[in-house]
Amino acid sequence: MSGKLFHIVCDYGQGDLAWSEIVSAIFDEGVNEGVTIWPTTANSFDTISTGFAVAQLGARNFKNPDKVFIFANCAPRKDDTVARENNEGEGLLYVKLKNGVRVLAVNSGHSLSFVRPYIAEVWSTNAQSGGSQFRSRDFFPVSVAQLVARNDLSFRNKQLGLEVIPEATVGLVGYVDSFGNIKTTYRQGDLPTSGLKPGDILKVKVGEVTMFATVSGGSFGVADGELAFAPGSSGHEAHYWELFKRGGSAFEAFGRPKPGSVITLVKSAKPKT
Repeated sequence: MSGKLFHIVCDYGQGDLAWSEIVSAIFDEGVNEGVTIWPTTANSFDTISTGFAVAQLGARNFKNPDKVFIFANCAPRKDDTVARENNEGEGLLYVKLKNGVRVLAVNSGHSLSFVRPYIAEVWSTNAQSGGSQFRSRDFFPVSVAQLVARNDLSFRNKQLGLEVIPEATVGLVGYVDSFGNIKTTYRQGDLPTSGLKPGDILKVKVGEVTMFATVSGGSFGVADGELAFAPGSSGHEAHYWELFKRGGSAFEAFGRPKPGSVITLVKSAKPKT
């Protein structure tokens, strides 16, 4: 296998001009021949869905992990809430995963939290952190090209410990897919999901909306129109639980909650119809 797979996870809308500018800049720096670039959109300024996507794309058991790369850019500049000088933002980190996949990501919020258990090395980089509102176009492509096109790690600065990356928070909306399924940050084995069994009824509150859901071994284990709480397709060795409305959208049913919204689960009797 001679080609390389290069995932880009950014919080730009699908088809936005920003995507074209970033891809053009990365291509111009030398990430072109033999490289498949694949973009994934996260919600604007949303490090939860960014981090969820990074982990899902990076932590699988690849047959050729040395040919897989991820660049993640979601920089809400929340690390310091005062006025920013020279558009400075969160720094760019280099991460090597235990499976061999390599990642360049802005260390913002939860952008690296979900992949944290899979990390073997973390490094700061010499990528410029200020001087442009659009660093992912103007500065970061140089480091990206060094890594992806030339396997040149001279952009690394200082090796860091995992403490620079916050742990993932359990019990949140993690990601919403195009079907309206809500991927939660509860994993199989996490409390309070560890004792659940198919057929249990839960009172589920997401944000300000409360609904009843049936615990199922799979998303289609409920009747059409009903809400299921089931292990989903994300999470690799320990799947994340999903809220799934068969024949509809759990996202719409819960009032279009944002990633990061708190989810509470309470076992309940089946409501009377």
